Amino acid sequence: MASPRLPQFSFRLTQIAVMFITAVAISPLAHAETLAQGAGSNDATLRIGGSSTVFPIMMEAIRAFRAAGNNTKIVLKESGTTDGFRRFCAGQLEIANASRPINSKELKACASNRISFIELPIAFDALSIVVHPSNSWARQITTKELARLWGRQAEGKIDSWNDVNRDWPERPIKLCGPGKDSGTYDYFNKAINGSADNSRKDYASSEDDNVIVKCVAQNPGSLGYFGFGYYKANQNKLRALAVATSSGPVNPSVANVQSGRYQPLSRPLFIYINDKALASKPDMQKFATFAVRNGLSLVGVAGDIPLPASTYQLVESKLYKRITGTAFSGDLPVGLSIGEALRRSFDANKLPQFR
Repeated sequence: MASPRLPQFSFRLTQIAVMFITAVAISPLAHAETLAQGAGSNDATLRIGGSSTVFPIMMEAIRAFRAAGNNTKIVLKESGTTDGFRRFCAGQLEIANASRPINSKELKACASNRISFIELPIAFDALSIVVHPSNSWARQITTKELARLWGRQAEGKIDSWNDVNRDWPERPIKLCGPGKDSGTYDYFNKAINGSADNSRKDYASSEDDNVIVKCVAQNPGSLGYFGFGYYKANQNKLRALAVATSSGPVNPSVANVQSGRYQPLSRPLFIYINDKALASKPDMQKFATFAVRNGLSLVGVAGDIPLPASTYQLVESKLYKRITGTAFSGDLPVGLSIGEALRRSFDANKLPQFR
């Protein structure tokens, strides 16, 4: 698969990767450690759960891993980022899929259960605002209009299209979106409404993005939001709205995310690896390495937005050296470009002389 054309920051990230890879001597993955409960058990099954946005990427990784002749038993489920972290920090998952970084409450839960982890960016995403294809009036939407529509104050009050924009018709609007256990819910509300929990409740919600797709596709007066991969896979059923910016409307696309133009609704996607399970389970080491090493093609096949090609080498190095912890300190950053998100994710792991 041909590598996509990369933005200018990829050269700088390549330099960061070289410094990072040579800064610390690489040590073997499998060294003896006492395992935490749950994910560190002797059970050879690999359990993966969490984000529905990351789910298609990991599903493709498992398919390709098995096609390469690996018969490891892998159980993959989607239940939302928050539920995934809940189970991961309880030792019930070896890998958590996440559409946002781990938060402070989850960090405390992992620490209390002695769960150490490796945080690996795997792709980028464009939260896509979608409507029914028959919608003839809305082509773009501002962040202020999204806040007017989705904020807590809108509950029971903003229920017509012309409540959002006076130029739109006086027709009922049906809202479809993620539930509270979704990282997409957290990120959207932080980016649009200023807080991860500032959302109206009177809408059709689900942690399953396919349910949200169906909700919008079956209702001509609907509007919803979810990850770019689900929009891309259902373009025959949906239409995406451009986000209006000071420099003009910007559509969700690979090019607009990689260039940093699709703001504030672009975000990094992650997988979190249980460090002690990684040290004890050869199949875990093999699968995690395979997923990261082939990240560029796997993410592309899944329909999501790959990181710059050179960056996957850096991600694999972070995995191989088992550098644990989060680079986001429990924070939910909004409006980061790919370059900024990756620099933040990796700069914290360089030795002092390379910072």
